Amino acid sequence: MRLENRIRAIAGTFVLASLALGWWVNPLWFLFTAFVGFNLLQSAFTKWCLMEDILKALDRRRAGPGHIT
Repeated sequence: MRLENRIRAIAGTFVLASLALGWWVNPLWFLFTAFVGFNLLQSAFTKWCLMEDILKALDRRRAGPGHIT
């Protein structure tokens, strides 16, 4: 799966999970929904995405030493 698709899948999962948690557990979970939305919005303007950096770092760790990216 392409990196962009992985980011969208993770963001969608976070939004749906936080909505469910906000509905059934505690309304404060809606703040996490807002956080994800804010990060999606800021990444559209700044072209920087924290989740992209995290996934790239995880991919480098998984590839092992000496892997050229």
